[in-house]
Amino acid sequence: MISRRAALVGGLAAPFVSSVRADTWPTKQIRFICPFVPGGGTDAVSRIVAQELTELFGQQVIVDNRPGAGGNIGTTEMARANDGHTIGLISVASHAINPALYGKLPYDPDKDIIAVSLVATLVNLLGVWPGLPVNTVPELIALAKKEPGKYAFSSSGLGTSLHLSGELFKSMAGVDILHVPYKGAGAAFQDLLAGRVHMQFGNIPSMLQQVRAGKLRGLAVTGTERSKAIPELPTVAETLPGYVATSWYGVGAPAGTPETVIVRLEDAIKRMMAKPDIQKRWDEMGLDMPPLGRPGLPEFIAKERALWVPVVKASGAKVE
Repeated sequence: MISRRAALVGGLAAPFVSSVRADTWPTKQIRFICPFVPGGGTDAVSRIVAQELTELFGQQVIVDNRPGAGGNIGTTEMARANDGHTIGLISVASHAINPALYGKLPYDPDKDIIAVSLVATLVNLLGVWPGLPVNTVPELIALAKKEPGKYAFSSSGLGTSLHLSGELFKSMAGVDILHVPYKGAGAAFQDLLAGRVHMQFGNIPSMLQQVRAGKLRGLAVTGTERSKAIPELPTVAETLPGYVATSWYGVGAPAGTPETVIVRLEDAIKRMMAKPDIQKRWDEMGLDMPPLGRPGLPEFIAKERALWVPVVKASGAKVE
């Protein structure tokens, strides 16, 4: 049984003590909570979104990294905020994986957080240390079967999409590879580059540049189709039919945020994502442009949960 890595106590936020007028909002600096450490894909996207919103609103939007407990610490802090000027990153972790992974969440993703909009969907990229003598997924599976328990994959923590992508691979390929969890994507990535671990199912924004530079060897992507950013790589599903493990990022706000403010924020995200330079950056990072705004978002999240529940069960991971 995996023990809880952080204590999370207390009730969630009551409605704002003072009303927030949409025609003047924001009236001060906005805090944008990123529930993960600096250096990974979530942090990179958070900083781009914060910079763009700063320009659109004329008020500074500051990224506040609050990592821990698979994103639960930062997500809980966002849900509790009652100052009218706190928003944050929501993701596949906060809204799809953690509800299946944790015995009891300190927040309700449906009741305590308003999901305002997606900003990106993405696949993970299976990258290996160049010293590993494999060039394809079938070669990796053959090597792992030849020497079970010898090879390891890193992740940004227990229950993250990086971890569960690897667990799904282990289950479907029938291989014994060791999972090495880190306290964030940055540390996990550095040990992969140094060869202290052998492979990672990393978020494509943080791994793609290193693969292109030859510092890591890309073997496959984890989506249902090849990535437009690196189409020469096959999908894992081309070797293991049915394998899929995708991620997404979005923006959320505490429940109780006035509807007029949510509409203003939703509109700003749509304007930001329509900018050609943002679309170019998304292409360069291997991110896909999702449908924007709230329509269809609850149904999308429900579908994502349904996809990840069996993956969590197959991994055997559970946090009480």
